[in-house]
Formats: sequence, structure tokens, C-alpha cells
Amino acid sequence: MLYQRPLIGDQAMTRKSEPDTGGERIAKVMARAGLCSRREAEAWIAAGRVAVNGKTIASPALNIGARDRVAVDGRPLPARERTRLFLFHKPRGLVTTTADPEGRPTIFGALPRQLPRLISVGRLDLSTEGLLLLTNDGGLARTLELPETGWLRRYRVRAHGSVTQAALDGLRRGITVDGIRYGPIEAKLDRPQGANVWLTFAMREGKNREIRNVLGHLGLKVNRLIRVSYGPFQLGELEAGAIEEVKTRVLRDQLGERVARAAGADFSAPLAPIATAKAEAGAGRSDEPRGRGKPTPPPGRPRPRATTLPGKRGKRGREKARRR
Repeated sequence: MLYQRPLIGDQAMTRKSEPDTGGERIAKVMARAGLCSRREAEAWIAAGRVAVNGKTIASPALNIGARDRVAVDGRPLPARERTRLFLFHKPRGLVTTTADPEGRPTIFGALPRQLPRLISVGRLDLSTEGLLLLTNDGGLARTLELPETGWLRRYRVRAHGSVTQAALDGLRRGITVDGIRYGPIEAKLDRPQGANVWLTFAMREGKNREIRNVLGHLGLKVNRLIRVSYGPFQLGELEAGAIEEVKTRVLRDQLGERVARAAGADFSAPLAPIATAKAEAGAGRSDEPRGRGKPTPPPGRPRPRATTLPGKRGKRGREKARRR
């Protein structure tokens, strides 16, 4: 039978009236529930944190179906809610992780507390700012990160030094720096600013510190890096630290049928139930981030329902909103 999302609490999974296709890999199911990434799911399984039908499993090489009961840390796997996507303007100084061993502040610690458990689509390093996509659907996060998805990522770059447009044009063929091959890059010299230059970079994949390494190879030192778009989604006038949800209808249209199907996106599922004030008060306020790989709160615990956040669009954005 096809795997069906488990119900919250002690309720069991139910069958779908569809033909048997062998189910889905358990790590994939956990990721699509927004609990973690597939890689992290495999690590949780290896650590003995996952049980199927009451028995702890040691390998992710397992397909589960509609009758299988999955538990993580003794709690039923949370119901998969509707696929959602948020635009977050990441400020400089935040780490794109749930917990930093050096104790640096993380993006998940900076998010409003009413949001669901979210996963970042890729990462922006500590000193990079700009658009970061966040989703509750691990399948969507994985799909949007893949280079074969083909989404263009644009950056505004300020770098110390000088460079010619001819040198930047050479990046269209890709470049190898210190043994690492970087794919084609579209780069434009916008304008000089004192001892610096402003550039626009566009690429369809993003290796760790790619822009900094490539420009360093050309004799430039990046001192500001801003992601301004990821595929069809734009940073626009969203202020630093603000977050805004993409409406379901817009998300479906922008993803397109091919990407949505590859991600296994579900636009018809319900949202997570609203946690009662009593439950929230009893649970207390945790300082732990709400994001990828977080072991608590337990997976079976109801989460507050997230609302569509207006974000902060700056003065011009607020004026446009009033006119609408």
C-alpha cells in the first residue's frame, strides 16, 4: 500500500484506496514530514532513535506502507501538513543550522515562534545575507537544492579590488580553483565604488564559498555578499530579519508541475493544529531552534499553527500594500 501520513497523537495510519506500489523509503517519509533531511534521518536511524511497528530499526534500507507505525524517540511521526514555503531575509551574523558548536546565533533561533518546524533550502554562510528559502517539506528542500532542478540563484557582490568584464566573461565556461570545479557563472561588472567594485553573479549550483573562492582567484576579496533571488522567488524589499510566507496558489504556480511532482509536494493536506494556550504555557518557552534536525519538541507534540506573515517590505512596500 502507499504510505499515508500518520495522524497526530495515538491515532494510527490509515490506508489509501490506491494500488500497492511498495511504499516509500523511511528516510524519505521522515524528511517529507518536515522532521529532518534524508541524511539526518539516516543518522537518526543509525543512532537507534527510530522504530517501525514497535521495533527499533538499524538501517534506512526499508520501505514502509500505510499500515506501518513509525515512531521517533518514542513518539509517533507527526502528520505531514501542507507543503509550505517561506522567504526569509537572513541578516549577516547568523548561522544556517539548528545548533552551532561555537555557540553562534542561528537563523532558527531568530524566527517567530509560531512557525512550523522548518528546513532551509541550502545554506548561506555566516557573513552572507539575503534571501533564504525555508520549507516544512523535506522533499521540496531536497529537490530545490539539486543543480538539475535548474533554478538560477542571483547575488549582488561587493569586492575589494578591480576586475574587467572580459575576465568575468571567462567564468561562463566554468572554472577550476584549487582542484574544485565550479560550473558556469554569469557575472556582470556593475560599477566601481572607491576601492571596491559591485558585481552581479548568477549560477545554477552553489558550492561552499563558491563566489568568494572564484573572485579570490581573480584577485578580488569579497566584503559583502547578498543573495537577491532563488529561482522565481525574489528578496525584493523584505527587510533584514523579516519572513514572509508564499501563498499556496502562488507556490504551486511558481514550482510548476515538474518540480512539484519531483518533490512530492502536497498542496491539499491540512495545516498543523493550533496548540492551546494551556499547552503552550505548560510546555514553557524553549530556547532551542526550530529547524532541521531538532530532536525536541517530541515529534508527536502538536505545534502552533503558522499564519501567513506579512513580513516587512520597507516604506515603499508598505505604501504599495496600503494602495492594494
